[in-house]
Amino acid sequence: MPHRTLSPLARCGALLALGFLALTGCSRAPTELVVYSSRNEQLIKPMFDRYTQETGQAIRFVTDDAGPLIERLAAEGKNSPADILLTVDAGQLWQAAERGLLQPIESEIIKTNIPAHLRDPQSRWFGLSVRARTIVYSTERVDPQDLSGYEDLADERWRGRLCLRTSKSVYNQSLVAMMIAAHGEERTEEIVRGWVANLATEPFANDTRLMEAIVAGQCDVGIVNSYYFGRLVRDKPDLPIKLFWATLAGEGVHVNVSGAGVTAAAPRAEAARKFLEWLTEAEAQAMFAGANLEYPANPNVAPDPLVAAWGTFQPSPLNVAQAGELQAAAVRLMDRAGFR
Repeated sequence: MPHRTLSPLARCGALLALGFLALTGCSRAPTELVVYSSRNEQLIKPMFDRYTQETGQAIRFVTDDAGPLIERLAAEGKNSPADILLTVDAGQLWQAAERGLLQPIESEIIKTNIPAHLRDPQSRWFGLSVRARTIVYSTERVDPQDLSGYEDLADERWRGRLCLRTSKSVYNQSLVAMMIAAHGEERTEEIVRGWVANLATEPFANDTRLMEAIVAGQCDVGIVNSYYFGRLVRDKPDLPIKLFWATLAGEGVHVNVSGAGVTAAAPRAEAARKFLEWLTEAEAQAMFAGANLEYPANPNVAPDPLVAAWGTFQPSPLNVAQAGELQAAAVRLMDRAGFR
């Protein structure tokens, strides 16, 4: 019988049927871009579909929490089929980069479109959308003229009036990390201890429940991500709560990012770079930020009208990479201060 040589596609199909796909490299389809994403499907699929329509580039994505995705990349090593890691929080992106799971990419398009403080100094990742973590307050019981910075919430006049999300939230960990960058550990610990002393109730599992507690009168002020506020008031615009643009060390609002990087083992690194560049351009930025009521990372792109109605603010100039660099110190500090 003559010897038959199977095409790569047929060979992969046969091996898949036998359960050997993970061992063969067949999963590295030459034309399909693979994205590991911690963002929900409904937030990312419209952008992926638009890019495919415009360029013909097929995209496959896997969704999970950031931690499991990072561990998956590490376990897969050089055999990973993933080209891009897309996740929330600069601290998580920093961790992935420090573990050698992301590669530097040189792109003048990205450098032009994304400000330096929203990018990794070593060009391994960059922000795609921005969320402010700031103060939310009761319009019935708080005069906004009495508010200023995150530090001020440690003042005794807020005793029994403050609500916080749990210290297990990566968003709070990043906020405290950036406070360490601005103030040092000793002063930051004083502030966090003041927060704990001023709590009206035990910390909440999420920002939405915190805001509902303010509406219900359990507390008067809290700290939340701006897009959680947007989701709540979009459905219930008459709720008696508003955002106040707090300042960190008097220099601007603490911001964080959702962002992405090209994986260290990316089979299609060049295609991945082109896609990420597209995500920093105007149309994609408006889609990416608007889907979750965030701010575009590209400062030349206007936010969604609902977001724009909250007013403008000056972001903190600190590089968001410090949220990762100082995260472990922030977790230890919050534990010492009794912030649970």
